[in-house]
Amino acid sequence: MRRWKYICAVAAAAAAVTALTAGVSAQSEKDSAGTIAQRIHIGEVDVSGMTEEEASKAVEEYVKELQDEEVTLKAGKNTITATVEELGLVWGDETVAEDALNYGKTGNLISRYKANKDLEHEDKVFPVILKADKEKTTKYLEEHKDDLGQDAKDFGLERKNGAFTVIDGEAGVEVNIEKSLETVDQYFAEGWKSDAQIELEVSTAEPKGSKEELSKVKDVLGTYHTNFSSSASGRVKNIQTAAGKINGSVIYPGEEFSVYDVISPMDAEHGYALAGSYENGTTVQSYGGGVCQVSTTLYNAVIRAELEITERFAHSMIVSYVDPSSDAAIAGTYKNLKFKNNTKTPVYIEGYTSGRELYFTIYGQETRDSDREVIFESETLSTTQPKTEFKTSGAALGSITKVQSSHTGRKAQLWKVVKVGGVEKSREVFNKSTYNASPAIYEVGLGGASEEASAAIKKAIASGDLGTVKAAVSKWKAQQEADKKQEEQKKEEEQKKEEQEKQDSENQKPENSGSDQNKQDTDDKKSEE
Repeated sequence: MRRWKYICAVAAAAAAVTALTAGVSAQSEKDSAGTIAQRIHIGEVDVSGMTEEEASKAVEEYVKELQDEEVTLKAGKNTITATVEELGLVWGDETVAEDALNYGKTGNLISRYKANKDLEHEDKVFPVILKADKEKTTKYLEEHKDDLGQDAKDFGLERKNGAFTVIDGEAGVEVNIEKSLETVDQYFAEGWKSDAQIELEVSTAEPKGSKEELSKVKDVLGTYHTNFSSSASGRVKNIQTAAGKINGSVIYPGEEFSVYDVISPMDAEHGYALAGSYENGTTVQSYGGGVCQVSTTLYNAVIRAELEITERFAHSMIVSYVDPSSDAAIAGTYKNLKFKNNTKTPVYIEGYTSGRELYFTIYGQETRDSDREVIFESETLSTTQPKTEFKTSGAALGSITKVQSSHTGRKAQLWKVVKVGGVEKSREVFNKSTYNASPAIYEVGLGGASEEASAAIKKAIASGDLGTVKAAVSKWKAQQEADKKQEEQKKEEEQKKEEQEKQDSENQKPENSGSDQNKQDTDDKKSEE
């Protein structure tokens, strides 16, 4: 009995092998032309009966048609939509046509038989794999990193009605381009997908600060104010604009604050107007003129808070709104005010204008002794008297116009004095400053002046003495007026003479007419005779 079962099993196996061999043999004859079997697709392309080359071309055309398809890229909360072409996706597996051709033709007898039997019941679909072109995809992600990314929003403070409110921070997001390239490849490793959405790889940056840390900001560390009542409207606007940009700034421990970076760019688009400012020893009109009073006022509040000054420059010429060596100039990027928060807690800057007064106050956590007092004293070391300069113009002779006021040159220093309980504990030179002397400039009119007058006035100008110039101008103006009056009298006399001659000529006309008439009468009489 057992022997009989064994013989039957062997016979069945033999029959299966015979059938498999026959099937494979038949299929091999069918595929002898080197074409792809029926019911085989590459992506959405039916490549049945195609050669390998024909299948490759068909898929290439299909990939070209995909270039306008859209892919959604996500980075945290931000999303953008890009086309396949923009994103730089290319056909990533060009051997798929060869795989399609070999399907059911390679491998052992059993695997080939199974593949061909499967085709009798369902299609075989090879995926169209897209791959990130490293150069193109990287360029696209870099160009759109601002759209995808987000800077961290630090915890902040807002001061209203004398009270602080903490503003919550938010984590920042930055796309990791190298890892995102791998993510794109992995996403399309199983083939193209319509409505594709790819979550890119990102790194996060935590915001600075916390409610607990900012709740410590409540004490006045230093305050100062200056007056700008004599300022023109353009300068007033610039002071208000710059103070508004600084107001509300929070500086965390160890951070450096740059005034120029915060208030720039200084142009009409960003709220600034034309106003007077110093340039090369003269006063010129420029956008942002007057912001130096903002940096100076802030400087005085900061040094009283005893924050660390890392960069400060004196003006080229003395200013009127603070004592010598108490100023801080702003001029492009080469003169700036910078300071660092050297305390262990954040500090808050409040800046505003009221009427024609500018105020700055530094808030933080007070750790200094309550009876400690910081005083700053200005000392002028030397002075340089300004010169007087003149320039000529085509204005009327006799006009002398002051176009620039003088500034006395000074060398000065600022002392920092510390008292505890009213007793002086230390006195040190805090900074030193040099201010250039700036001349008073007068414009002298030479319009209508004779060569002699012009030469004489220019000689007086060369003396550099205002009195001498005024005397020369007065003399030649008087001479010009006398000459003008004499010329007018001469013209008047000539006009009178002409009028008299004309009158005399008119008076002679009747006499001449009578003589002519007598002569005519005589001639007529003779004619009658």
